[in-house]
Amino acid sequence: MNPAALATGHLTAALELPPGLDTGPAVTAANRLPGSWHLSAPGPENRDCPIVEVTYADAEPKVTVDGQTIRMSLTRRAARSATLAYATYTALERARQQRQMLTLHANAAVTPSGLGVLLLGTNGAGKTSVTLALGERGWTHAGDDLTVLAQDDAELLILPGKATAAVRPQDPELWLAPKPVIDLAPFLRVPVPLAGVIRLTVHPAVPRPVLVPATPFSANEQLRLHEALARYISGLPTPLTGPAGAPYGPVWPLDDLPLARWRTHLIGRLEQHPYTYLYAPDLQTAADLITGEYL
Repeated sequence: MNPAALATGHLTAALELPPGLDTGPAVTAANRLPGSWHLSAPGPENRDCPIVEVTYADAEPKVTVDGQTIRMSLTRRAARSATLAYATYTALERARQQRQMLTLHANAAVTPSGLGVLLLGTNGAGKTSVTLALGERGWTHAGDDLTVLAQDDAELLILPGKATAAVRPQDPELWLAPKPVIDLAPFLRVPVPLAGVIRLTVHPAVPRPVLVPATPFSANEQLRLHEALARYISGLPTPLTGPAGAPYGPVWPLDDLPLARWRTHLIGRLEQHPYTYLYAPDLQTAADLITGEYL
């Protein structure tokens, strides 16, 4: 095994790889993960870090947990692709949550005064477009699709998330074309306090823009948050067979009862912040409404 130090998702871990494995394809995915994906030589400071051991799968790929060690067997095709970065990032979600940080499917932006706002919503709800519109109004980007939420004693924090965005072309004739990936700038570099959360619905059928308080949480909102906060510890977004293999994988055995309890506590903390549903007919109107709410 070849030892290395891995820094990703605001966490440093020890990574052990098969001899001769080319990590170049994984490095190409570095800027598409929160905190990048950076390998370096192991040092004494890595001795008490979580460990990820990567081996080649003889049969079916799998993940097992033994204390602070996560063992992953990947297909050779997956290990030699960008899947190595995504899979090891997801494997370390357990260690992040043990340190009261988690990866969240959300966008985040920072007001000119330095306060973080989370933007939640389903795929196609307008998160990326509204975040870009906020950037045009002087906000700082803090993550597209992947954001890192942390608890620091009495405060919830937004940490820098994914620093790139895939943007749908404006020309309707290009609706099937691949989305170009852009670097988000200016981009957050340090943690900022969470000011509030907005769940977006941007659709031309919305008759008028409105913000609706979402607290106290309904049972439906609590269920949506439980799913969102546990999404990356389940491993489902990263099949171990890689993008060229089957689109589904097993649920990884990374979660445990203390982490589930902490996420329930975190939902209670989120309920104590301004938390609203936003309905708007277009992204510019949505961005205006958010700006008026937080400036």
